[in-house]
Amino acid sequence: MLKKNEVLREIRETLGSVPEFLAKIPESSIEQEWELLKRLELGETAIPNKYKELMGLGIASAIHCLYCIEFHKEAAISFGAKEQEIEEAIHLAKQTVGWSAYLHGVQADLGRFTEDVRKINTYVQSTMLKKKVA
Repeated sequence: MLKKNEVLREIRETLGSVPEFLAKIPESSIEQEWELLKRLELGETAIPNKYKELMGLGIASAIHCLYCIEFHKEAAISFGAKEQEIEEAIHLAKQTVGWSAYLHGVQADLGRFTEDVRKINTYVQSTMLKKKVA
């Protein structure tokens, strides 16, 4: 297990400085938190970094977390996101929250909703396949 000052040195080498929010993490968990942040936020995973950050921005917008909005917006820009992509991620979050409110408000039946969505997806996929063949 690394000591906190060793982890902070690695953070400084990786990020250029040690942000206060990371410096405040207790020694008992700083190594694990840094490893997770480094792997998910900076590392290559199944989802490209730009898309992970746009997803994070959409989620942050939906949960109204100003800290997360700032973090994910800046990270998305760092990974090449354009203003139009940032706006779209935020708009998609708004759209998702709006439909969630509506579906909960009308107490839509989840089983029926799932059935309808699967029918739609099957149709759209077959239509897209026909367009590609034509």
